Amino acid sequence: MGGAEGLCGAPVPETDLPMKINGNEIKPGNVIKHQDTLWVAVKADHVKPGKGGAFAQVELKNLLDGRKLNERFRSADKVERVRLEQKDHQFLYPEGEMLVFMDTETYEQTNLPIDFVGEDRAAYLTDGMMVVLEIYEEKPIGIELPKHVELEVIETEPVVKGQTAANSFKPAILTGNVRTAVPPFVGVGERIVVATEDGSYVRRAE
Repeated sequence: MGGAEGLCGAPVPETDLPMKINGNEIKPGNVIKHQDTLWVAVKADHVKPGKGGAFAQVELKNLLDGRKLNERFRSADKVERVRLEQKDHQFLYPEGEMLVFMDTETYEQTNLPIDFVGEDRAAYLTDGMMVVLEIYEEKPIGIELPKHVELEVIETEPVVKGQTAANSFKPAILTGNVRTAVPPFVGVGERIVVATEDGSYVRRAE
């Protein structure tokens, strides 16, 4: 199959065509064009009712002004998925209410407000960490952190000797004031790996 034909009958390259997906195929992290603006899917619950077609109940966040919206998309709905330009950046340092990143190709620095990243997610940033900035029309509108980060346990309950079961987690405070829950055998001063998506404990650092 070739590309669609333009007004003069010339084929339009597939890469220039809007990417349409079915409404019930929306997944968290997808960026879509809806109501003439850009949204990122924060949550997507896929429902298959006994009667009627499948649909997705999607929580959307506006990438331009931060508004939130809950929408129901049916399988028959066609949604335009937007592919953003992605550029590798290195986190340099915080500066007041701003965070300073550097494009690893051009060495150009970009200052982004902490609110742009989100206070919870900004807590995971460490000097030299690599992130991906999502660019739309030369403007940063999103940031992707590494899935896992390594942090040190600053505060937690003492280790109880002989207690190795991981099913009774205890609260802990990590570098950057990140709060999580760790297995009972993890003590202060240990380095652990946590998931940036929800701050959950993954494993002890190697």
